[in-house]
This record gives sequence, structure tokens and C-alpha cells, in this order.
Amino acid sequence: MSLKKLGLVALLSLAALPAAAQTQTLRIGATPGPHAQILEAVKPIAAQKGLDIKIVEFSDYVVPNEALSSGELEANSFQHQPYLDNQKETRGYKIETVAQTVNFPIGIYSRKHKAFDALPSGASIAIPNDPTNGGRALLLLQDKGLLKLKEGVGFKPTILDITENKKNLKFTEIDAAQAPRVLDDVDAAVINTNYATQAGLDPVKDALTRENPKGPYVNIIAVRAEDKDKPWVKTLVEAYRSPEVKKFVEEKFKGAVLTSW
Repeated sequence: MSLKKLGLVALLSLAALPAAAQTQTLRIGATPGPHAQILEAVKPIAAQKGLDIKIVEFSDYVVPNEALSSGELEANSFQHQPYLDNQKETRGYKIETVAQTVNFPIGIYSRKHKAFDALPSGASIAIPNDPTNGGRALLLLQDKGLLKLKEGVGFKPTILDITENKKNLKFTEIDAAQAPRVLDDVDAAVINTNYATQAGLDPVKDALTRENPKGPYVNIIAVRAEDKDKPWVKTLVEAYRSPEVKKFVEEKFKGAVLTSW
């Protein structure tokens, strides 16, 4: 066979490769800690399905949606629905949820007190300064009987919505990522699980109390609205919500992170 014919055969062979064999790269934004660790477990499963996941880590909650909206990412996996809803409302993002992932019950931590009931009158409490996680902290304190909030405040109450403060708690609002760093300076801090684990805290053993895991704060995978019906989205969701990833989460986090599937 001539070299020309050999070349033609090679080209025809390449053209005959199935579409699934062609790898597509997805840049997925996540915060350090469990979100990024879970995506590492998703990577090999996604690779079998033709997706090459590149994890892009962000140290805060603000930038990942901006990066997704501007096209620097194909997806992100770091937030719950109330947070995304607030970001869409305030920033006008055209971003949609395509799957629920895991739940990180937010907790109250302290280096000065061994039990939740031991928090003294006038205790200083650090809470996240973003509307949804700050509101989440206040709702947790209400659920545990220390506060009462105005009726109908929804998922975004602020300290101005407190109608009863049984122990006269004093609140300091800080960036969620900084919460573990102020534990020595306050009586207690409400800390998101990903930042707690990143700081070496065990949410199951170290938290004085945690929220009910069946609330509205299940995390999500988000993509741009224009992409939500593309085939790779379904493939990504299947890879994430696989039995292998569920097993990884259960064995790695031992109850600190809960799967939604």
C-alpha cells in the first residue's frame, strides 16, 4: 500500500472514533477543603466519561460566581441555593443550578467554652458578614433558643431583625473565611464546614452545636444559563452524583459532610 493510501486510512480511522473518546475540558470553581477534595474524587470518574476537570480554587465566596459569569469557568461547586439566589438578585448573574451535591451543616465553635449551654451572658459571637450565611447563623441561634427574629424574615435576617436576645449576645460580622482565625478573640464563632475543616476543626467532634442538615442549605453545581442543557452538564452531574463519590464523602468526612443523593 502506498504512503498516500496509508495516510488516508489513518485519517479515516481517526474520523471513526466515537464522540465519547474526545475529551472536553471543564474549569470548575471551588473553595479549598471539602468542595475541592470532592471534585478531586469526581475527576477520574468524569475522565472515563470524556471530561477533563480542572479545579480552580477560590479563597472566598464572592469571586467564583463572577468568574463563572464572565466565562473564566464552565461551572462552580461551592454554594447553596439561598446564596446563589442572593447573588443573582444583587448582581444580575444569569447562572442556574443543575444539581444538588452535599450539605455542610454550619456549626458554632469555641476555644473558651466546652458546651453550647456554657456560653455566658454578653458572649461575643462572630458570624459571617454575607447576607445568606450571616442570616443562616442567626437562624441557627434562633433554632437553639438564644434568639428570636422578626416574623417573615426568610433566609436573610440581619442583627437588626433580632427581637429577643436572651443572653445579650454581642455580634461581630466578619468574612466567612476569617471565622476560624478569630476563635481566640471571641466566645464563639459560627463557621461554615469547609472553613472549619480547612482550619483543622472536626465539625462532628468540635462544634458546640450544628444546624439541622435537612434545611435549605444543600450545596449545588451551577453553570451559566446558556449552558445548562448542554450534554457535558448531564455527564458532570452523573459523575459527581455517582456511588463512588458518595462512598468517598462518607469515608473521608465521617458525617461532617452529607450527600444529597
